[in-house]
Amino acid sequence: MSTKSIPLTSYQIRLLAVLALINFVNFAARQVFVPLIPLLRDHLQVTDAELGSLQTFLLVVLAVGSIPFGFFADRFSRKAIIAIGILFWSLATFAGGLTSSFLFFLIARAVVGLGEAAYAPAAQSMISGAFPQERRAAAQAIFASGMLLGGAAGQALGGIIGPRYGWQEALFIVAFAGIVPGIALFWIDEPPRGPRSEVVPISRLLRVPAFVSLIFAGICITFSSVSLLTWGTDFAVNYKDFSLREASVSLAVISLLSALFGVLTGGFVADRLQRSFSYGRIIAIAVAFLLAAPFLLLAIQSEEKSIVLAGLFVAGFFMSWYHGPVTAVLHDMMPRRAHATSVGVYMFATQLVGGLGPHVVGKISDLHDLQLGLQIAVAVMVCGALLMLLVIRFIRRDGLRHPTLASFHAEPGD
Repeated sequence: MSTKSIPLTSYQIRLLAVLALINFVNFAARQVFVPLIPLLRDHLQVTDAELGSLQTFLLVVLAVGSIPFGFFADRFSRKAIIAIGILFWSLATFAGGLTSSFLFFLIARAVVGLGEAAYAPAAQSMISGAFPQERRAAAQAIFASGMLLGGAAGQALGGIIGPRYGWQEALFIVAFAGIVPGIALFWIDEPPRGPRSEVVPISRLLRVPAFVSLIFAGICITFSSVSLLTWGTDFAVNYKDFSLREASVSLAVISLLSALFGVLTGGFVADRLQRSFSYGRIIAIAVAFLLAAPFLLLAIQSEEKSIVLAGLFVAGFFMSWYHGPVTAVLHDMMPRRAHATSVGVYMFATQLVGGLGPHVVGKISDLHDLQLGLQIAVAVMVCGALLMLLVIRFIRRDGLRHPTLASFHAEPGD
């Protein structure tokens, strides 16, 4: 395989810029809630388990919506599906700022997940269709950087606006921000893909052992990641003597820098390893999470603020390696007309089961303490990294493209 670097075309740059911006705004809408937890606890008079369920229900709705929206994205206009997603999360975020009851707020936050279910599989399918296979991890990593940067920006926004102007205003700001990427989407053409006759039934996808193993690994990784993101600010305030503003801004800056460097590094390293091994991208993911674990435990255990932040920075750097390579692996395994469906199935399982993490950790906090809950989340993450070894075993045995899908890989060069 040639290692010569081919410059990005103007179309590829525009596509990545617009889709990364969509990812940015969506995750700002999702994560703006995190620093608002202490304010919502007082305003809505709820327990930690109930607060954890806000993220859990969002992820459950995301999971349930991922399969049908992934199915539609492989059969109809992906731009239309993405536009529907933007509409869902913007209206739901705005509605959340109008509520005064926990039940209504729970429903509004859950519908935010429907927006991500609509746009993510379609957007990732468009990116893999616009880039050659050997550069997929790097391209998907740039898309994922929008998610990570948006999450950090949303967290910082909530921490700054919430205590000063009220948690409602923070939600209103990110709701209106969805207008910008929605308009920009109309100037992007869809990349080509195979005819509809090449769509793959979901039952056929589930006959691929490496794909199924990757789903189980993703469940563990999602469980731990969303738990740490949901409870990180509250943990810093109640266990590490941070003020709410200090915790929100500090963790947002740490997340911003570590995620930006990590997601781009992970995409580059994964693509380089893929040149030597058919499972090279999986190696990058597994090693990164195993390296992140001790630094997470250091941050959880330490009483020194500087050590807490340093541990989270290093851990966040390695954990963000995951986002670009995992989508690239899913698409490498599948024909183009199964790109969105395979991501939809993957998101369904990982978000539905892994999304229980914030609620479970909140329940552990109610029964014991939050520190134990976060330690358990780290242990689950290590299990996910070890399950990646099973993915490697199946790829070595069956190849990156399993024989059961051979008849669907009909496109030249696919």
